[in-house]
Amino acid sequence: MAGLPAMGQAERIKDIADVIGVRDNQLLGYGLVVGLDGTGDSPQTSSPFTLQAMVSMLERMGINLRDRVGDMRPDNVAAVMVTATLPPYAAQGQKIDVEVSSVGDADSLRGGTLLMTPLRGPDNQVYAVAQGAVSLGGFGAGGQAGQVQVNHLSAGRIPNGALVENAPPDGLDNQSTLRLALRQTDFTTANRVAKSVNKELGGQFAKASDPGTVRVEVPDSYQNEMVPLVARLESLQVQTDRKARVVLDERTGTVVIGENVRIHPVAISHGNLSITISERPQVSQPASFGEGVTTVVPRTEVEAGQQEAELVMLQPGVELSSLVGALNSIGTTPTDLVAILRAIKQSGALSAELEVI
Repeated sequence: MAGLPAMGQAERIKDIADVIGVRDNQLLGYGLVVGLDGTGDSPQTSSPFTLQAMVSMLERMGINLRDRVGDMRPDNVAAVMVTATLPPYAAQGQKIDVEVSSVGDADSLRGGTLLMTPLRGPDNQVYAVAQGAVSLGGFGAGGQAGQVQVNHLSAGRIPNGALVENAPPDGLDNQSTLRLALRQTDFTTANRVAKSVNKELGGQFAKASDPGTVRVEVPDSYQNEMVPLVARLESLQVQTDRKARVVLDERTGTVVIGENVRIHPVAISHGNLSITISERPQVSQPASFGEGVTTVVPRTEVEAGQQEAELVMLQPGVELSSLVGALNSIGTTPTDLVAILRAIKQSGALSAELEVI
């Protein structure tokens, strides 16, 4: 459980908003990892896309094996998907990390090398090319009767494994309007950001067009000078405001209480009813030389008990953290606390959003 202070905190604009147009880009490619020690795609059930990729690669090198595909046993080769994140304003020749994940039935990528793989963006353009030795965060070993494995062996990483070939489009080039997107939409915060920007620039340049976007008209002095303008604005301090919210995780009994959470006058009584049923059958044995038979006599014991409930009363406007402290003082379990908070919300006494995850 966690309770936050009621007062909002001043945060930099760069920590609560992003500049629209300055963003990461996801890249994707399909490639082959070679040099595996018999842990690649199974020769008996080799995926057709693995064989097809091998044939296509060898054909580009002048080797024609299309008539011998059935004889190929690529147990030292694995088909993989390669993913990467292209940062904004990445320059040609810059190196980025890539993730490599098996798409066949390879047992392990340990010791393998990724062959040259083009990485494409959503527009199907090649922005980077990946190649290099695959690094895994685990290992595996075993014999005929058993094996041991640490972490995942069919996915790995190549640090600095891709070279940027084409820079992403410039999202701020020659723009007359700068747009800031709040990471958490809120009318009050958006209005405060606009006021802070106007105060800094000395004019009516910024306007909150909606609770998630603030539009800033670029001053004449910053035309074609977007970097200094963004650097000036992102360091401004803004008093943020957020909705009152309580988050409950029923699986773990975790309760997270946000700021500004209040409750109305309420009285709470909570008790637990427990019922225990136990079976203790007994065997009835007939006397010696008797005509009876051995039988099992069922005996059931039922016990019911209810804990004494204590009544907790709270005054109007009290913080929810005070309620939690009061409930903890009488021994309320996390599971009981989740049930109580849901009942308070249902009664209309909780002035906050209740989110159950």
